[in-house]
Amino acid sequence: MRLLALVLTATLLASPVGAQQAPAPSTADTPSPAQDEPKLPVSLSKIREALEATPLHPLRTLDETPTFRVQIRERQKLEELLATLKFKPEPVIAGGVYMAEQNRIMFPSVDNPLRQHLAAFNQPELLTILIENLVGKYLGGKAINAISKAERASAEAAAKEEVRSAVAQYCGAQPGNGAGLQICDTPVR
Repeated sequence: MRLLALVLTATLLASPVGAQQAPAPSTADTPSPAQDEPKLPVSLSKIREALEATPLHPLRTLDETPTFRVQIRERQKLEELLATLKFKPEPVIAGGVYMAEQNRIMFPSVDNPLRQHLAAFNQPELLTILIENLVGKYLGGKAINAISKAERASAEAAAKEEVRSAVAQYCGAQPGNGAGLQICDTPVR
């Protein structure tokens, strides 16, 4: 796009310059250098001298490899996030931490396993809980299914009997005990 704009600008500026009439040739036999150069706001001789001079700073070569830097700032964000979290302290042991330490020293866990502050069950109690859980998992589901099926069958039988009695009561209230009515002629299953 820039190239197109540059070409268009150069075309527009070049047409008036080319349309000017050429200056009349001078009568002098040898033209002077000042007469050969058109009158420009810049000096062409200074531009030529600057182009011929070697630059003070050599141009960078294409072999130079670029330097990339990576800075990771996630650690700072992670630390800020962790600083905002509130962790609940573990429950305080009855009597406090110092009392628990005294009990640990006075009653070693090897000799007094039930005196420890987290000793919930002894071995026979743990075995009982294990058996109860296994029975509940493997036999409890089948027993619950059998009981629920029996309750469902009983509820269905009660509902059918209730429908039969309601139909019989309705038909008994009709003239001729519901003769000619389809619901009264069809037996309820």
